[in-house]
Formats: sequence, structure tokens, C-alpha cells
Amino acid sequence: MADLLNRIAVIGAGAWGSALAEVLSQAGRSVTLYARDPGLAERLNSSHDNPIYLPNEKLDPRIRATADAAEAVKDAELVLLVTPSQYVRDTLKKLLPHLPKGVPLVNCAKGIEIKTGYLLSEVAAEVAPGHPYAALSGPTFAVEVVKGMPTAITLATTAGEAAGTLWGNSLRGKAFRPYLSNDPIGVEIAGALKNVIAIGCGIVDGKRLGQNAKAAVMTRGLAEVRRLGVKRGAKQETFLGLAGVGDLTLTCSSMTSRNYSLGFELGQGRKLDDILKSRRSVAEGVTTAWAVADYAAQHGVDMPICLGVHDILRAKSGVDDVVTNLLSRGLRYESD
Repeated sequence: MADLLNRIAVIGAGAWGSALAEVLSQAGRSVTLYARDPGLAERLNSSHDNPIYLPNEKLDPRIRATADAAEAVKDAELVLLVTPSQYVRDTLKKLLPHLPKGVPLVNCAKGIEIKTGYLLSEVAAEVAPGHPYAALSGPTFAVEVVKGMPTAITLATTAGEAAGTLWGNSLRGKAFRPYLSNDPIGVEIAGALKNVIAIGCGIVDGKRLGQNAKAAVMTRGLAEVRRLGVKRGAKQETFLGLAGVGDLTLTCSSMTSRNYSLGFELGQGRKLDDILKSRRSVAEGVTTAWAVADYAAQHGVDMPICLGVHDILRAKSGVDDVVTNLLSRGLRYESD
């Protein structure tokens, strides 16, 4: 097996896709960045920046952008899927006729498919079963990654240690360090649900409910994430790692987080539709909250914080009512 995979396709030219392309190009990989918008692809090639998603940041001029899906994955040795979670299925279908045989797919999105309740690994297995799969997730603000600031992240796959090591080394940058995991289910659930908890923490801060309440939401929220993960076959220890408590801590504590900042605005009284209309970037926690609510109901998983966030987003309940309901629940052991 080769020491490194050199030709890497990054599918999705938002903030995270552009930041990953920068890391890989600076590490010496040959990077093709797929942008759905031809105008953005042209801008990336001519000005080497992404003013919509990463304003004031210059990108490596060696990154080659394209709006042609076939061109993006031609001869690729590794393909990174960095589209919003609800578009992963359609993106894979579009790419499938052009993917090199057996090329590994690394999913970098964080979410659950609404219409099926599938994790993104399940989507990939259904649409592209002949391709090995990994999930890349962890505490990673794109604006820090693109600046070359130190970052650690989890790369999870069941394809075996040799494959995981090869892919991890191929994705590694000077200040970008992957850690390996064999629990993609846990990594994906942690990455998806932390966005829902982050919205809840943003609501707490926007409503000025205090740091005690925020700490409680983070801690008990993590218990809900773990509960769902174990139900779906994940390993408990995954939720104490970078993709679990690491990502949760980052996302629940900064206005740089799209999900936390959305929750903050909700807590201050803004309407969800108005917040979403004012943004170009996607807050994955909104759609994930809807998917998780359905899954929890179908499988009997107790997730009161996630369901409370869901009800606020759907305008089924106000913040005060959700807080009252959470505080009035019967006593239980913390380890349950």
C-alpha cells in the first residue's frame, strides 16, 4: 500500500470544504475543489479566495476549482464529501458515474438525513456500496483551520487499520492532526447531535438563563447523544473523544458556531425563518433536530433536551415552557 494518497477531490466549496482544501494543498497534496456555482469556481481559480464563506482569507493558488463533477473526481485517490448533510445523497448520485472504481469516500458533513433517518454512512452504503467509507469529525472551526491554527480531529472507519492509517496520513497537515477510530456510527451521531445541543446552549445564553443552565444543557445533552449512539450500536468511549465532548465543547461556547449563534438569536426573540433568511451558511442542527425527534419517537429513546430544541424550532413550544418542562421531570439517576 502506498505511503500517501496524493490526488484528493474535495466536494463542496463552502467554508469547511475550502479550509480542508487549503490544509491538503499546503501539505503537498494535489487538490481539486468542486464548487456547484461556476462563478465561485472561477473566483477561486482567479483570485484564490472565497469571499462568501471565508472572507479575508487567501487560499493556496495550487488548489484547482471546478464546477464540473466529472472533472472534480477524475483520477481521484480520495474523495472528501463536504456538502450539507441533506444533499449528500443527491451529490453521491451525481458523482457515482464518474468515481474511480473503489475510491474511498470520506464524509465531512455532520447531520442525519431527514427523509430516512439515516446516518450519512448509511446513505453512502446505499448509494455507493462499492466504495470504502470513513467519517471525519471533531472540534473544527473552518476559519481557524484555514489560518493553519492547531487542530485535532477524528477519522473513523471500519475498513481496517491499514486503510485508516493511509487515509489519515494523506489528510494530515502541519497543524492538522487526525486521530483514528473504528466507530463511524458513534462519530457521526456525536457530530450530528452536538449541533442540536449547541442550539440549546445558544438559546440559554440568548435568553440570559445563566452559566449553570448552560453547563447543565451541555452535560445532560451529551448524555442524550450517548444514549442514542449506544442504541444505534456506537461505543460509549467515542463520546468522550474529539468527535464527542471535544466538538460539543467547541460548538456550544462560541458565536463562531453557526448553531450556537442561531440559538442565541432565538433566545433573544428572533424568529427562525428570519434568522435563516439572513444567512448564506447552513446550521445543520435545525434539520438534525427534526430527524432526531422522529427517530427518538420511533425507537423509544429518551431525549428531552433535543426534543425541547425541536419544539422551539418548530414553534410548538416557547423557551419558557421548555425550561419548565425540563425542570419538572421526575428524578432519575445521572448514569441512566
